[in-house]
Parts: sequence; C-alpha cells; structure tokens
Amino acid sequence: MYPLARCSAAPRVGGACGFRVESSRAFTSRGSNSSRVVAVTTAKARSAHLTFKSPHPFITPSHRYIPGCSGAEGDLGSPTKMAFESEDPQDDRIERIASTIRVIPNFPKPGIIFQDITTMLLDPKAFKDTIDLFVERYSEKGISVVAGIEARGFIFGPPIALAIGAKFVPLRKPGKLPGEVISEEYSLEYGTDKMEMHVGAVEAGERAVIIDDLIATGGTLCAAIKLLERVEAEVVECACVIELPELKGRERLGGKPLFVLIKSA
Repeated sequence: MYPLARCSAAPRVGGACGFRVESSRAFTSRGSNSSRVVAVTTAKARSAHLTFKSPHPFITPSHRYIPGCSGAEGDLGSPTKMAFESEDPQDDRIERIASTIRVIPNFPKPGIIFQDITTMLLDPKAFKDTIDLFVERYSEKGISVVAGIEARGFIFGPPIALAIGAKFVPLRKPGKLPGEVISEEYSLEYGTDKMEMHVGAVEAGERAVIIDDLIATGGTLCAAIKLLERVEAEVVECACVIELPELKGRERLGGKPLFVLIKSA
C-alpha cells in the first residue's frame, strides 16, 4: 500500500532535522539544516505539535508547492507541522518515532504527500519502540493471527507475530500468492484493486489483528477485514503506525477498533 494523502495545507515535514521533546516544556534548538525547531508539550495533553520552520534538508523554500485540493495553496517557506498522539501521552517512545518519519511532497505524483517510514527503519531504537508498543498492546489479548497488508505491513507484522506467539498471514496483491486464494475487491481513487489471502491460512474463530503502516482512506483495511470475516475469523482490531485523520479512513472500517501510534496534523 502506498501511504498517500492529498494535501490540504503546506506539506508537513519531519525526520531529518534533530529535535527534542520534553513534557511540560517549550524550547528552541538550532541546527545546520533547520533555522528553528519549536516543540511544545504539556503533561496532561493527549497530543503534541512539532513546528518546523524552513529551510529543511528535503525542501527548498524557493520551490512553490500547490496542494492537491482546490482552494488551498501552500508555501514551502512557511511553517509546517507534524502532530502526534499517543494512548499514553507520557510515553516518550511515541515522540521518538514521530521524529524519525519523513514527509515527501509531490511523491509519487504532484499533489500527493508521502509519509516515509523508511527513515524510521534506519533508527534501530525507534523501530524497536514501534514494535514494542504493538507487542505490549496485543501480547495478552489471545491473538492467534497477525495479518499484514502488502507491502509495509510485512515490515511490522512478522516481528509482532513472533513476539506474541501468533502466526503471520500476508495479505497480498493479485497474482502474488501461489495456490488457492480468496480475494476481495476494493476501491481506489481511480479504479479498483484486489487483495488476496491463502485459503486455509486462517481458521474460523481465530482472533486476528490487521497491521499496516498507514491508514488514509481505509480502503485496504476494509478489504482486509472482509477477507478475514469471510473465513469467520474475529477481527479484534486494526493497527497502523500513522493515521491521516482528514481522510476519515476509520469511518470505513464498519465500527472495527483502530489503534494508531501517530496522527498526522
């Protein structure tokens, strides 16, 4: 799945420039790649906002960015921000994970911003924190199936499954799985696609968690839920590293719980 979203404001930038976040404090820091980084959190707040002021190593202020939605225009020289939210606002692991995620504007096409988790994978501690947070949530829930959505769900799903003693079931694009499969069609922005799962991989009554890197419109997660429910498995929860709330993907999940580590501003 491509983690894509149409931009409704100036693109949010994060990742390469260094910053710290401390509870109940506000501070500034300076570095060669960022003229100013401001971070503010509060002990009681459920969210924190990181505001980056250009220049930034991945964006040149002289370049003009036109968002994908009508009536909005973003200037890369203006402040941009990334917001993150945690079930436990005091857990500094969330802040560390958020700081490693890079946002790439106009990729893979103009008007799209790409939430790039590969920069998080370059940080072993942040990657481990990500896995640990999911493992802590699901280790005592009787989960027997961790279903990962192609492709980035394959990064997070297997280590989570191993840690909680569950099996990992890949949910793949058409023609990728050998043998007998069942498939579910879902809508894309332009056209449709299909998701497939091996027949017999999941048995009736098994408790499953669906893992992906990001939820945008919710189309792929919705298809994954339908696949598992067709074999009479119980979908306990869907889980993603990042959510783009403005696209309202969780509203398409038919009331299934959704757990995310980071919500993009």
